[in-house]
Amino acid sequence: MTNPKISIIVSTYNSEDWLRKVLWGFNCQTFKDFEVVIADDGSGPKTKELLEQMGKEVFYPIVHVWQEDEGFQKSRILNKAVVACNSEYIIMTDGDCIPREDFVEVHYINKAKGFFISGGYYMLPMDISKIITKEDIEKQNCFNIQWLKSNGISKTFKNNKLTAKGFISKLFNKLTPTNASWNGHNSSGWKNDILEVNGFDERMQYGGQDRELGERLFNLGIRSKQLRYSAVCVHLDHKRGYKTPESIAKNVAIRKEVKKMGSHWTSYGIIKK
Repeated sequence: MTNPKISIIVSTYNSEDWLRKVLWGFNCQTFKDFEVVIADDGSGPKTKELLEQMGKEVFYPIVHVWQEDEGFQKSRILNKAVVACNSEYIIMTDGDCIPREDFVEVHYINKAKGFFISGGYYMLPMDISKIITKEDIEKQNCFNIQWLKSNGISKTFKNNKLTAKGFISKLFNKLTPTNASWNGHNSSGWKNDILEVNGFDERMQYGGQDRELGERLFNLGIRSKQLRYSAVCVHLDHKRGYKTPESIAKNVAIRKEVKKMGSHWTSYGIIKK
């Protein structure tokens, strides 16, 4: 078998119900030459069982990269997943983000040497997150603003993330004040560029470790493309018990040092030295 054109890293931890919906989402993609690499930060056996089951249902190959549960060590498992990718181009997302059917295609057709892509997400409340079925994903109901409104979503500007198409989405991509940063829920880049900065800084726990990677890519000379209104996923709700003031403070300090020094390499990444 030839290597896939795209590797998609999906991070997860003991969240089988949400991960199942995400994997269904990837089974609906218009662009199909990809693999899914699960970056599993210590989940129990239920996740492994789900992946074995889903591997029989979906058209794409699933690679399961797992490590022992030692608390929130997402940066470490993402580095292991990067190494395991069989494609030269990588999309990164989370196990609580259902991709729209054109998600992979948009990343693929917009990739360019010297750039990474920054995509967007649409946050759903818990009640809607729970009721989304396989059929809703296959029919793309969860990306249909009328269906969402019928289930209680209010009218706000953020709805444009789901309704903007063609010229309008390109216009919003240009006009949005949001920085085109590396977002863990929806970004993509070249594997060699990620290796060139030595991946994620494994000292970092919850809070900005994805953006810190992007900042080092900037320091390397890589630029970013803003596709917030074109590369879209819906973000399922969940608790964030791993967010602590200590982890945020530590990560802020690391990012300040990277900015001050203009460094692109971390000594605490894929290669330890």
